[in-house]
Amino acid sequence: MITTVIFDLDDTLYDEIDYCRSGFHAVSRHLAESRKIPAEKIFDAIWQQFTAGNRTKTFSSALEKLGFSFDDTFIAKLIDVYRSHTPEITLPPDSKTVLEQLAGKYVLGLLTDGFLPAQQLKVRALGIEKYFKRIIYTEQLGRQFWKPSPAGFQKLLESLKVQPQNAVYIADNPTKDFLAPNSLGILTVRIIRPAGLHRDLSDDPSAPASPAKLTIRKIAQLPNLLKKL
Repeated sequence: MITTVIFDLDDTLYDEIDYCRSGFHAVSRHLAESRKIPAEKIFDAIWQQFTAGNRTKTFSSALEKLGFSFDDTFIAKLIDVYRSHTPEITLPPDSKTVLEQLAGKYVLGLLTDGFLPAQQLKVRALGIEKYFKRIIYTEQLGRQFWKPSPAGFQKLLESLKVQPQNAVYIADNPTKDFLAPNSLGILTVRIIRPAGLHRDLSDDPSAPASPAKLTIRKIAQLPNLLKKL
């Protein structure tokens, strides 16, 4: 019997690309203060790199296109601006409805990877703390305990006093999200949001990644799925 529903955050409860867009606007405004160039032009250069698939050198490639001089320290500052900005993101109506529906029937938990200030600011901006009995930020355990480490899941199960077979985990990324919960005996559900950054990753059981046991395309499908379990 499922008594506990554990959620991932990014691209599970909201579209992570909205956070990326918000962060790039923050970086663009920061740069515009010291450079004689409109923030919109800076944002366009960054966004072009990001949407083209450049996810590792987004800032440096954009700055090169703009003709800006920079070094590693300068890039590190931009990354800090990105991670520490107050995000302009909102909880989608369907996610809000599902959380409200489930909160009265199940114990809810949240487990999320990522740099601590950024993840905490996301949760605050979305206004979702009230729905969860426990939130685990794996960064607080140590970066070595980010997924696919089982440490965060074990700590969450222990704090909620729930057995793995009575819990389900909903997340989006088959390359890291499901390995630990699958090994612990937690039922796993992958949500593939239309705008998800990992929507095109294979969920093939023969792939090296650890696939989820079940898949949904809309978070609104979750309550009915849980009823059938």
